[in-house]
Amino acid sequence: MMAALFFKIKTAKILKSICHTLYARDYQMQLFQRSAYCGEVNESFLGKEIFLSGWVRNRRDHGGLIFIDLGDRTGTMQLVFNPDIDQKSLDLAHKLRHEFVISVRGKVINRSPETINEKLSTGKYELQVDNLSIVNKANPLPYQLEEAKNVDEELKLRYRYIDLRREEMQSILKLRHKVAFTAREYLDSQGFYEIETPILSKSTPEGARDFLVPSRLSPGTFYALPQSPQIYKQLLMGSGVDKYFQIVKCFRDEDLRANRQPEFTQIDIEMSFIQESDIQNICEGILSKIFDKVLKQPLDLPFPRITYDEAFSKFGTDAPDTRFSLEIKKATNLFKETELKFLRSIIDKDGEVGMIHVKEKEFTRSELDNLVDKAIKKFEAKGLLYVRFKEDGTPDSPVSKFLPEDFLKQVREIIPTLSTKDTLFFVAGKYKESWGVLAKLRLLLGKNLNLIDKNKFKFLWVTDFPLFEYNEDEKRWDSVHHPFTQPEKDWENLELKDVKSRAYDLVCNGQEIGGGSIRIHDSEMQSKIFDLLGISQKEAEEKFGFLLEAQQLGFPPHGGFAFGQDRFLMILSGSDSIRDVIAFPKTQSGTCPLMKTPSKVDDKQLKELQIKSTYVPEEE
Repeated sequence: MMAALFFKIKTAKILKSICHTLYARDYQMQLFQRSAYCGEVNESFLGKEIFLSGWVRNRRDHGGLIFIDLGDRTGTMQLVFNPDIDQKSLDLAHKLRHEFVISVRGKVINRSPETINEKLSTGKYELQVDNLSIVNKANPLPYQLEEAKNVDEELKLRYRYIDLRREEMQSILKLRHKVAFTAREYLDSQGFYEIETPILSKSTPEGARDFLVPSRLSPGTFYALPQSPQIYKQLLMGSGVDKYFQIVKCFRDEDLRANRQPEFTQIDIEMSFIQESDIQNICEGILSKIFDKVLKQPLDLPFPRITYDEAFSKFGTDAPDTRFSLEIKKATNLFKETELKFLRSIIDKDGEVGMIHVKEKEFTRSELDNLVDKAIKKFEAKGLLYVRFKEDGTPDSPVSKFLPEDFLKQVREIIPTLSTKDTLFFVAGKYKESWGVLAKLRLLLGKNLNLIDKNKFKFLWVTDFPLFEYNEDEKRWDSVHHPFTQPEKDWENLELKDVKSRAYDLVCNGQEIGGGSIRIHDSEMQSKIFDLLGISQKEAEEKFGFLLEAQQLGFPPHGGFAFGQDRFLMILSGSDSIRDVIAFPKTQSGTCPLMKTPSKVDDKQLKELQIKSTYVPEEE
């Protein structure tokens, strides 16, 4: 009896405590109601009472009135605190500082004509506050948001959650969401299944170093984080899935730069029973949908196609920026009989001379000297030769005495539109090396001469890549894309350097934003490719035995593509760095100043994994 009574009393106390908690929670909720977002306020809100919540971006004390710029992810709204409306809120507003989190209630009114801010979507209105709650205070910030562009990147990454509050960064996060969501919508409409593949995977040779994860349950063994879902999506084709996609994280342990991160995101696609054009059409459909729905501008379809050989011949790269011309011309024949020793020696060793023609630009001597200096020191050119012309057509160059008087006439056989107001730049050397230098020079000239329209998006398919490239350091052949790429028809009758692949890259504004290929679906062909790449039968069986076996158990012809989502977003947003479009990126050295990673782990964790670190820090 006493036990039952005790239970009832105890239950009553618990219920009373729960009710009190719920009441307190409800009371706290009243402190930060929100009926609209700051950037949504427009004419339809005039005269209405609304609740706003957000961060104090700015505070201006005008004697009897206080003005606050309140911000959230949608934009900024001006608040006005007036003693005639609510003295208590005005008194509290005196305590507000940058990045305090507040909630307000008030009536939307028109600003006076002379105070309208045309730069803001809400610039015609303000909220006349009659109730203010300080939800959370903020200590002095490590830097002010409006000064972010002048702040060291390391500091901004250390306080990334603050940097992300900026309107510019919020718009990038919104763009990222819209792009991913639109891609999903389109692919769903085309019959694709979104399927997740494992993150803990197998270490396979795919071109970059793997990130390894030790296994506690199987000591001495390791998982690898996937460089891409390549093999899994091929196996899904063997599973009869037919159309797969995934917005997936990939990991590569490689040297970083402005458009590269150790972990990145791909929009990954694979299809069965298709040709190159089928995949290219799907990719163009995704982009067309994104541009139409997200950017509100149409794309011209289909995108132009150019072979790898033609792209390299004209632009010195397989990812050309076609927003401007300045195409490279082969000019070796102009110097066949030259007395210039350095050119003579290059040509005699089967080298080539490439030329860039700049129309109607009279460079100053200092401009020319600066270009020569950059070509040698920055682009690692052996030299840069320039030629201008006098009014009578005779060459004007540091090597004029070695050039024939009719040099203008000879060049016009290559460039019929050449005039005496134009300038020519020449680079000589091995074909790949010299054209690579000219590609960098072309981009530099495009920027310096303002030839690049930054508001344009120029897409281009690059096709017919070489299947193999020779690795001079290791004296063996490597895959240009990956070892699962299908070679062209009758490839076995060609020298390896001449074999083309059924691979294709998509380029936008001089950046490769994705690539793909028709895959090998026959185990016999796959084994031959492994053999040519120096992968022994034993190694192939150990690393790819499951794939070779699957190819013998009814494997369909298939192919795919992967968009580099981060790099694509970098182009869409006009950012200079891929770090701007990733919520929590790594630095150029692969570290995270916010989380302080990579970090050490304690000896207990290492012992559980049966791992011992042999690293000895260098003495300072």
